[in-house]
Amino acid sequence: CSEIRRLLHNAAMAASRSAAWKGLYEQHRKSGKATTQALVILARKLARVAFALMKNQDEYVTKGGKLAC
Repeated sequence: CSEIRRLLHNAAMAASRSAAWKGLYEQHRKSGKATTQALVILARKLARVAFALMKNQDEYVTKGGKLAC
C-alpha cells in the first residue's frame, strides 16, 4: 500500500510540472491549498485516470488530440 502511495506521490510531483497537469495543480494552490494537499488531489486524479485507461483498455489522449508518450 505504501509503495503505491509513494509512486502516486512521485507521479503527482512530476505531473505538477508538466503542461498537461500544471494548471490543475496551480488552481488548487491558488485556492489556498497547501502544497501537499494539492499534490494529493493531483495524485488521486492521476489514479482515477490510470484506472479508467486500464479498465477501458484505452490510450491517454491530451485535450489537443495528441497521444501522450
